Amino acid sequence: MNEDGAVVVEAEGETVGEAKWVGLRELERRYPGLDRELVTFQVLTEGERGLLGIGTSPARVLARFDPALAPPPPAAQPPVDESDRAALVRELLDEIAHALGVDCRVEVEDAGETISASMSGADVAMLIGKRGRTIDSIQYLVGAAVASSGGEPMPRVTVDAAGYRDRRESRLVQLAERSADQALRTGSAIRLEPMTSPERKIVHLRLQDVAGVETHSEGDEPNRHVIVSPAGTD
Repeated sequence: MNEDGAVVVEAEGETVGEAKWVGLRELERRYPGLDRELVTFQVLTEGERGLLGIGTSPARVLARFDPALAPPPPAAQPPVDESDRAALVRELLDEIAHALGVDCRVEVEDAGETISASMSGADVAMLIGKRGRTIDSIQYLVGAAVASSGGEPMPRVTVDAAGYRDRRESRLVQLAERSADQALRTGSAIRLEPMTSPERKIVHLRLQDVAGVETHSEGDEPNRHVIVSPAGTD
């Protein structure tokens, strides 16, 4: 967020139009119901395409939105038949968001074995944190509170903000696939960036059935990472 309170997102694409669309989509994830007329763009680079597509330079833009110009999102009203566990999750997330100074909308769904919560609204990026560490910590605390409240079966609690987890999972799957291709092509092990335990699990599961590739984790938290290597190279 800029000093004037505006939210600025940098986005890129093969064309300026595609880059603007990517930036707009990201703002819409953060601010559901966003009025597109309130978004302005600044073109940083128009992009270039090299010979036969080699050496392509993407177009880059800044998408700018001032939340102060938009009406506040309506407060979410808990369903009349909301379960006690869902109500607990909602209350805890409201308190955490308030403590962090984040105005957001909380939606909770209790499916019995799982409880899914999502948060949307202004500045929810503060609830995500670097590499998702903040949202993971929030999820752990809320899950522990639900577990200590008793009741069976013990549900699995997931907490998300602005669709971060879906986007992150998609990127991790793509990273896993690229790393596997590189390991097979070069015959060398590929060391990935440090990840949380749930993120490492995504990579392991995606590559567990890929022929000729194996994975394992190394290092200590919070710098534990996944190694992708050709099978039989240990």
